[in-house]
Amino acid sequence: MADVQKFVLKTILSLPSPILRAMSGGGVVYRGGRTLDPRFQFFAHAAQKMPSMTSLPPDVAREASAKGLAAVSGPPEPGVRTESLSIDGPGGKIPLRAYRPADQDASAPLIVFAHFGGGVIGDLETCHAFCGILAKLARTAVLSVDYRLAPDHRFPAGLDDVLAAYRWGRDNAARFGALPGTAAIGGDSMGGNFAAIVPQEMRRLGEPQPSLQLLIYPAVDVASETASMSTYADAYPLSRPIMDWFMGHYMGPDADPADPRLSPNKTEDLTGLAPAVVITAGFDPLVDQGEAYAKRLQAAGVPVTYRCYDSLAHGFTAFTGAVPAADAACREVAGLVRKAFDAAKG
Repeated sequence: MADVQKFVLKTILSLPSPILRAMSGGGVVYRGGRTLDPRFQFFAHAAQKMPSMTSLPPDVAREASAKGLAAVSGPPEPGVRTESLSIDGPGGKIPLRAYRPADQDASAPLIVFAHFGGGVIGDLETCHAFCGILAKLARTAVLSVDYRLAPDHRFPAGLDDVLAAYRWGRDNAARFGALPGTAAIGGDSMGGNFAAIVPQEMRRLGEPQPSLQLLIYPAVDVASETASMSTYADAYPLSRPIMDWFMGHYMGPDADPADPRLSPNKTEDLTGLAPAVVITAGFDPLVDQGEAYAKRLQAAGVPVTYRCYDSLAHGFTAFTGAVPAADAACREVAGLVRKAFDAAKG
């Protein structure tokens, strides 16, 4: 049944843009100077007829999200092999999945990657297609982290797992054919939050910086308001109510939203942090804070590559099988990572 549904969806999404828009309420969605991709417009229109995630218990939301993402995810990337493993973490075993491309460059660092989901939903499947793309086009090994989720494990449990996985990956990079003794850190949305915090924590603790930080539509400030939170408050798939639902489950009652381990953009000094590739999506409540963080890193002397994919929505890394522009963006992002690695070699 799932294969049939995926075929039907693919057939619908292959229709010309004017027809898709007509099926999605009609007209062009234009907001904040940006025009939404017609396929994301189709999904947003369809989502209006479904129960909001905010009405669901977290376990039900996880299951529903997993089913929905399976329908839009792209196939496994050819030429990339995977390995499942686990390591000891601060709260027990941390499941990991390693990706290695056939033409891996042994001089490139391992990338430790954390998936999106507001710290509440998501797993290794959430970013499976993207991690394969990243491994193949950046020509390096990728280590995906299945960190603990709230509300069973609130802040900082997920962050602590990612920190543990990053350190393990850094220290065991040679096991995956990558440059020994170093690693890059990456993630999208809440994973991007973790990926922004890791370099700050390494600096605070006197440990070496990651070779790169890849921040894809990162949540870097849960304490402040930006214009995009209003402009795209009802965006799909991340709306302002869903952001609040995530944080309500993720943060404990005593958590301070301005804590840099929750809001890395609240850190005053960003000097000396790892080079960054920062990616945002146009139709996203988080677009302003991602851009602001990139500008602050650059002002602090950090080498930064910044891209905003204006027509795409939050979470586009999971839509590679349904939105051609999302697939193209993911491949471009992986290429930017490769360029950053090459630049670091001089």
